[in-house]
Formats: sequence, structure tokens, C-alpha cells
Amino acid sequence: MNSVLPWTETLLRLGAAVACGLALGLEREWKEKPAGLRTQALVALAAASFTVLALEIFHAQKAMTAETAVDMTRVIEGVIAGVAFLGAGTIIKSGRDVRGLTTGATIWVAGALGVACGGGWYVPAAITLVLALAVAHLLLGVEWMIRRVAGPAPDAPTGRRAER
Repeated sequence: MNSVLPWTETLLRLGAAVACGLALGLEREWKEKPAGLRTQALVALAAASFTVLALEIFHAQKAMTAETAVDMTRVIEGVIAGVAFLGAGTIIKSGRDVRGLTTGATIWVAGALGVACGGGWYVPAAITLVLALAVAHLLLGVEWMIRRVAGPAPDAPTGRRAER
């Protein structure tokens, strides 16, 4: 079956997704959190691959018949559900202590980056990556300052309340 996308464009899309996932994973590794380099890169790659495959299937079906039954949004919905499942697996609740929320959120962002790169939407992917890294890394300092000024909440358990 002939591809609609040249192999160089497919490589660019999948490579961009891996690069975005690696950038997110590097931030997680630097903070010694779970779901680092490999996980984030693989999530973004899988999401991009599903998006590229859906585009190829859409165009292949369109070439065979005048009607197309492939709905790209359903593919994206499937990616979102799968990535959300992975992200939820990183969240641990023990009593009032919750860990892994930020890691779960970065996995979800990795999926979104993969879909964007797989669709060839590099500008939204780049903007999303920059904003995600800013939120995950730069806002840590803001949270630290808030905790330092406000002090711990009166009903806060000892230790961390949530992953930072």
C-alpha cells in the first residue's frame, strides 16, 4: 500500500514526537520522578504513530471509495483514553498524601504532543512543549515561595501533600 506521506515526513513527525517526549522526560528525570525519558518518549511516539496511521488509513480508504468511514477524532479519543490510563497508573494515594499527579499530567501532555506531531502540527506542539516545561519546572519555584510565605496548612499531613 502506498503512503500518502513521504517517508521523510513520517520520520520528521515521529522524530519530533520523540524529541518532545524526551524533553518532558528529561524534566522528570532531573527531578528524579517516575515516567522519565523512555516513558515520555514512547508515549509521544505511540500517539504520533497512531495519528500518522489514522491519516494513512483515511487517505487509503478515500482512494478506494468515495465514502470514508474513518473519523480522525475517534483515533485521537482512543489515544487520549490510553494515555490517560497510563497517567492514572502513576498516581498513588495513601491516606491524605497524593503522589504522581504531575507525572501523570506530563504523560497526558506527551500524548497530546504526539498527536500534534503526528498530525504535522509543529507550531502547536512547540508551544505546548514550552508551556508544559514552564509549568512543570518554573512554577516549582513559585510553589516553593508560596509554601515558605504561607507555611504549611493547619490540617496538612507531615511530608509532601502532592508531587511537585
